[in-house]
Amino acid sequence: MLWTAILLFHGILAVFVIYTRRSRKRTEPPLDKGNIPWLGHALEFGRDAAIFLTRMKKKHGDIFTVRVAGHYVTVLLDPNTYDDLLSDTKALDFKRYAQLLMQRMFSLNMPNHDPLTERAWMERHFQGPNLMQLCESMQNNLQLLFNGTEVARNPLQWRQEGLFSFCYSLLFRAGYLTLFEVDRNDITQLTTVYEEFRKFDGLLSKLARSTVKKEERRVASCAQERLWELLSACWLGGGASRAQGNTWQQSYLQHLQSESVEQESQRRAMLLQLWVTQGNAGPAAFWLLGFLLTHPEAMRAVRAEIRSLQEQRHPLVSLQKNTPVLDSVLSETLRLRAAALITREVVQDKLLQVSGGRDYLLRRGDRVCLFPFLSPQMDEEIHSEPEKFKYDRFLNEDGTERKDFFKRGMRMKYYNMPWGADGHMCVGRHFAVSGIKQFVIMVLTSLDLELCDQQAAMPSVDPSRYGFGMLQPISDLEIRYRLKPTRSYLDTHQ
Repeated sequence: MLWTAILLFHGILAVFVIYTRRSRKRTEPPLDKGNIPWLGHALEFGRDAAIFLTRMKKKHGDIFTVRVAGHYVTVLLDPNTYDDLLSDTKALDFKRYAQLLMQRMFSLNMPNHDPLTERAWMERHFQGPNLMQLCESMQNNLQLLFNGTEVARNPLQWRQEGLFSFCYSLLFRAGYLTLFEVDRNDITQLTTVYEEFRKFDGLLSKLARSTVKKEERRVASCAQERLWELLSACWLGGGASRAQGNTWQQSYLQHLQSESVEQESQRRAMLLQLWVTQGNAGPAAFWLLGFLLTHPEAMRAVRAEIRSLQEQRHPLVSLQKNTPVLDSVLSETLRLRAAALITREVVQDKLLQVSGGRDYLLRRGDRVCLFPFLSPQMDEEIHSEPEKFKYDRFLNEDGTERKDFFKRGMRMKYYNMPWGADGHMCVGRHFAVSGIKQFVIMVLTSLDLELCDQQAAMPSVDPSRYGFGMLQPISDLEIRYRLKPTRSYLDTHQ
């Protein structure tokens, strides 16, 4: 019996050694397996991906392979090569990793899910006339919620609040009303959905990495169950919006049914859509307003631009084309705080040529990952002092949008990638930008807004959020505000 156990142990050990043993082939990227068997660099990668990948880049260059929890991940940080990688749908697969994350994060299994057909569906709703209708609805809902706040009811009274909570709450609830079309008078449901979502969102990165503790798993599961219940009452119920048959949510439900998604998975897919559509705008608005409040010169420039629009009495819809300073501030905010990871599964060996002409072999069975936050967004060869907020970084001297950025004498196609690349860019970006700008203009024209501590600095980012869209702060930035004595720009341009 003892000898059987010893032999079994040695057999398992031999299999483990064979499985984890890997050497670099001559044509492959530099290989860095780390010092911990099987785990490799998983702990460091998960703790702070930006610091870890910056260290690897300094050590190995713009392409390298690391071992992460039994997987070999090739990281590419050469923006000039991104198109070649993302356009290859034969050797690289997006669906497998997306399915894995959907299961881990949303307890959702959709084996027939087709990202291409879903993208086509989204394009119908987030472009053209449908986009205009959504933007107008978002504007109305922002004003509706703002008019119902305590500050609107007591205009002379200063109110103190965390800026992150202020931005996230208003933008989330306005977006929820716009796309999910619930009863606008049901304040209790709006509040409950927001609070449950924040609980769930706070554990999202741990769910994705399968590092949640027992109590955290319980909290996440309870929040998921509650959100499924609330969202299914709105989406799958028999109310007036369902009878119309042509609303945003009804169209999505029909799309799921066309993919033969069972009803329970339809319920769960609603939470996925809630996170996709509402999980980033609030944090983005927080960082933008935070940068303005901590950079007086930038605040003065944005206020002057808005004041000019007020004097010219521009209609609100034209704000998309008449705010180059605010647009630059938003672009700079996203450059500094948008940090998604773009991942593909390598299903066939692929030869990839990087800048400089060298070819590297991507091995079948590995994963390949792009991290635009490091390059191009924080690349000091593309952006001078990349860690600093510069509100006019994306402005030419004549006030027009700056699009010419260079690295080693070469004009960069990609110099800022918060929305992805070319044909793979976020379909809902125009709706998101419109909502953020509407919110910022509403705040700056309707409120007297200031920091509680005039010397306060921007909070640090939560490093566990690298890889999941907009970063979030580790603490809030306390503000105080009250209603301006004059009517807001939104009030006078309805």
